Formats: sequence, structure tokens, C-alpha cells
Amino acid sequence: MATRSVATVFGGSGFLGRYVVKRLAAAGYVVRVAVRDPVRAQFLKPMGRVGQIVPLFASLSQEPTVQRAVEEADLVVNLVGILSERHAGDFRRTHVEGAGRVARLAAGAGARKLVHISAIGADPASPSLYARTKAEGEQAVRQAFPAATILRPSIMFGYEDNFFNRFATLARLLPVMPVISGDTRFQPVYVGDVADAVMAALTQAETAGAIYELGGPRVWSFREILAFILRETRRHKRLVDVPPAVARLLAALPGAPVTKDQLLLLARDNVVAEGMPGLAALGITPTPVELIVPDYLMRYRPGGGRREEVGEVFGPNRT
Repeated sequence: MATRSVATVFGGSGFLGRYVVKRLAAAGYVVRVAVRDPVRAQFLKPMGRVGQIVPLFASLSQEPTVQRAVEEADLVVNLVGILSERHAGDFRRTHVEGAGRVARLAAGAGARKLVHISAIGADPASPSLYARTKAEGEQAVRQAFPAATILRPSIMFGYEDNFFNRFATLARLLPVMPVISGDTRFQPVYVGDVADAVMAALTQAETAGAIYELGGPRVWSFREILAFILRETRRHKRLVDVPPAVARLLAALPGAPVTKDQLLLLARDNVVAEGMPGLAALGITPTPVELIVPDYLMRYRPGGGRREEVGEVFGPNRT
């Protein structure tokens, strides 16, 4: 158990971050939650003892705030990433410059371990700017902190996710379920397993300098995932394929549900590459989608799932 050792988590109030912060607090670390909005990170405090979890302002673009966040930190975790750009250059500023700055300052501060979250599909030759900058960010991290551990998760699922929840919302609102690149394969991984992988990377000596690709126990096509969501939400909607040309037109519209760059990502499989170490190498048994997702998709059923629950308990076949 750590004795007043400090762990700094950049992006600690996000989807994955809250799971990582909880585990670090349980292990006894003083956890600095480095975020752009410390007030919104206050919900994390009950995960630890009084004063153990400390939200503080840090922006990856402002070096003094990053420096303050990593000062005297034993462990540093960078979870910060974006899926789309609000302004041109956001991908590079976040995934490359920001990641490199965290790694350089963590090394300078004497941090013992650095874990950097990248993504499956990170590739300097990818047509997707997201994937290219993820790969460039890995290179920047490695140059500044050669012993950093890089984790590349597939699509993450969990109660607060923006994947299954998002498409379940569409299933409730739309008359049909549109399918873009339905044959593309995914390997959804449970957010709790990824958080456990972060902890393993921080505590196991053999993870230094290694890259792990994290996927769940099953590979799904995008069409299979959407069909699963429709079944679990009891929404009897037809799956309708969207031609690539139509998808590109839709992506060009303001406020479109997908961007042009995301269409490029959807054209490529998002699964663990053959021969890459993954959860098993970290001693983690992957959690299946079927064990977790139905529980939180229930609220998207007609009546919020309540009528169905009442029928199951008090229905005519019950005594």
C-alpha cells in the first residue's frame, strides 16, 4: 500500500478517469485529478479519504499547470483524448503536443511510472487525422519518457459510455437504425478492465516501455452491435445501410452525428492486432459485453423498462 505517494491523473474526471481514480485511491495514493474544470471533478472526492483526492486545474496547453500537476508525483497517467475537433489543430494540440508535454515534464519531475492511453488503430499512415495524431503522440511520449507504458483500448463500454448509450438513444428516437460501415469489426472492452490494465501497468515492472492493445473477449461487426442494442432496448427497428456517398454528405452537415474523420475510422477494423499483448498479458480476464451492457440499456426500453420489470415480478405466471 502506498504511503502518501502521489499519483497524477490527467483527464481523471472523464469516463475512464473515474475508474482509475477510484482504484488509485483504494491503493492508498494521494490522487491529483488534473482537469480543466476542477469544480466538476468534485464528485470524485467521496472515492477516497478526506483530502486524498485533489482536483486541480491543468491544461495540457499550459506548461506551468502541467508542471505543477506532476511535481513530486510518483505515478502519472494521461487519459486525455478527443474524438473530434472543435477547432482546426485540436487533435495535434491534444494528442501530440499535450501528450509530449506531460511525458517530458513527468520525466523531469522524476516520476517513476507513466501510463499513456492511446487507441487501437493509432497509425502514422492512417487516412484519419485522429489515428495519425494518436500515433504521433505515442512517438512524442516515447521520446520524452522511454519507459512509458502505452495502452491502446478498443471501443470502451460501461454505464457512462458514449457508444452503447448513444446508439440506444438513436434507437429510441429514429424510425429506423442507420448503419454506416456495418461490416467494420470492433472488440469492445469494459472500462473497468481498462482501469485494471492501467493499475497493472503502474505496478508491474515488466510493463515498462511496452505497448498493449486492449480488447474484449468477442469481436463484433458494427451491424451486430446495432442489432444487439435493438434487442436489448426492445426497439423493433429496421437496420438500414447508409451508402458511403450519403454518409459523406451527412458528415458535412453542421451538427452531424459523425464527422468526416470518424467515417475514415469506421472504414477500418478496430480489433487487437495479431501478436500484440493485451489484457491476458496483464493478468486480466476480459469482461463480455453481454454481462454489463444489458443492465444499463434497460432504461432505453419502452416505459424505461419499468413496465417490463413489474410484469416480470407480478405477472400472471408468478405466484
